[in-house]
Amino acid sequence: MNESDEVAALRAKANAGDAAAQFDLGVMYFGGQGVPQDDVEAVSWTRKAADQGTAGAQFNLGNAYALGQGVPQDDAQAATWTRKAADQGDADAQFNLGYAYALGQGVTQDDAQAVSWYRKAADQGTANAQFNLGYAYADGRGVPQDDAQAVSWYRQAADQGNAQAQFNLGVAYRNGRGVPQDDVEAVSWTRQAAEQGDAAAQFFLAYAYANGQGVPQDDVQAVSWYRQAADQGDAAAQFNLGTMYDTGQGVPQDDAQAATWFRQAAEQGTAGAQYNLGVAYRNGRGVPQDDAQAVAWFRKAADQGNANAQTTLGYAYRNGRGVPQDDAQAVAWYRKAAEQGDAIAQYNLGNAYRTGQGVPQDDVEAVSWFRQAADQGYAHAQGNLGVMYELGRGVPQDDVEAHKWRNLAASRASAEDQKEYAENRDAMGKKMTSQQIADAQKLAREWLAAFEQRN
Repeated sequence: MNESDEVAALRAKANAGDAAAQFDLGVMYFGGQGVPQDDVEAVSWTRKAADQGTAGAQFNLGNAYALGQGVPQDDAQAATWTRKAADQGDADAQFNLGYAYALGQGVTQDDAQAVSWYRKAADQGTANAQFNLGYAYADGRGVPQDDAQAVSWYRQAADQGNAQAQFNLGVAYRNGRGVPQDDVEAVSWTRQAAEQGDAAAQFFLAYAYANGQGVPQDDVQAVSWYRQAADQGDAAAQFNLGTMYDTGQGVPQDDAQAATWFRQAAEQGTAGAQYNLGVAYRNGRGVPQDDAQAVAWFRKAADQGNANAQTTLGYAYRNGRGVPQDDAQAVAWYRKAAEQGDAIAQYNLGNAYRTGQGVPQDDVEAVSWFRQAADQGYAHAQGNLGVMYELGRGVPQDDVEAHKWRNLAASRASAEDQKEYAENRDAMGKKMTSQQIADAQKLAREWLAAFEQRN
């Protein structure tokens, strides 16, 4: 193919040593514009211009080494050529050199040097450098931590349309870091980033709609933005979208859709989604009922420390659902959740000690775990603690305490259990004096007042 007259003229100048022509010819070969695309030929002409001091060519040659285009990939060579362009004031090169120092690519990692080069580029208006400089101030990397400075640089980049800066500026307003807390401003900046396709911004905009933070509460809008983030693979959005389908918020309730989105988040390691997918398999909601699959997902979540999954895995071992029945394993999983403060697990662990299932029988330990769950308002634990006081098991026998805890259980139990707890309380009352009953009721009122104040 014959070259156009324009390319031929440019090549003649380049062969004569004209640096601008060499640079232009290199750009043309990199892009396949007017000539066949050829990285090796591009590098050859770019190097000639770079050796003559053309900053743009030095920058392009640095990029070629960084990416392995037309030359073997070489971070050290990339940094060398990028520095030559940066020293001449090329803003893009200054940003790239800062990034190299931040990551230690081709140079010794050095946050202070990274900040120095970011600042040179930022002062020339490079939005990416302004964003990275803001991030450095936010984290105190290479500069003293300073939220106000972080916001200042984020704003400059955000005003140029940098989506990451817009998102981070929204986060600053949401948390009141470096600016007064302002949910409306937070949403304004978050929306700008979300509309550019930033998945994290889309997630937080959805969250704002779901909770009415800075915008009117709107489940339909929440679903719309969660879906956009979820479609980009955002695991938190996938989990929340699954929850919306599970509960029918903003969309028609749909177990199959809920399971689909929980699975996508679960496969990315989201513990809450793994637990919910396990529940779906256990109950056959949106997926075929399968206890073994349920246990497999519960275990993944439990291994990440999810207390609900640990408690449920304990149930599975206790009842032999999806795993061989094993009281010791049940207790082991209950304990993990109980030590995280899970009231149901504390109650179950208390029952294990009370009956000696999976652990040596120990009334004192049983009372200790019942009390921890009871103090969180868990009615079944309160009822059992009342029994222990009535019988003097693990605690000194005390009818007043027994009545108090049974009264509390009756006041907090579900409708189906309330009658039983009330009957037990009233049966106790028949063998107590009126003063004892009054004392127990006073203690119950004091407990409730303190509990409501805590919560």
